[in-house]
Amino acid sequence: MGVDLLFKEESYQIIGACFEVYKDKGSGFLEAVYQECLAIEFADRGVRFVEQSRLNLEYKGRVLRLTYEPDFLCFDKIILEIKAVKNLADEHRAQVINYLKATDKKLGLLVNFGHYPMIEHERFVNQSSRASRSDVSCFSRVS
Repeated sequence: MGVDLLFKEESYQIIGACFEVYKDKGSGFLEAVYQECLAIEFADRGVRFVEQSRLNLEYKGRVLRLTYEPDFLCFDKIILEIKAVKNLADEHRAQVINYLKATDKKLGLLVNFGHYPMIEHERFVNQSSRASRSDVSCFSRVS
């Protein structure tokens, strides 16, 4: 028996677009190049997305001046953060987790185009809601 993936079809479409961009560009470009290519690929595939939308942060009910800007919000429910580094690090994972906390979205994808010979990607599932959130332990990661 397999595990049901959250937003399975949508996340497969996103990761498929990432593989297509990597197939064409390979590793070695700056993150901005992959971001522009992904926007083109998403549009070609009919993936609904918003690039670098500003996310407001709050502290004790007050909106902060500082905002977060994830690379993509896809299908209005999946955070996609892309990197172009040799290997993913814990600070990259923390970034995705913080985006999920800030938005209360349920799924975050972290994709690294700088890895060779293929992209690295990880899924992060927000298993809590704002009303019951306690800490990072509410998140699970699937590589």
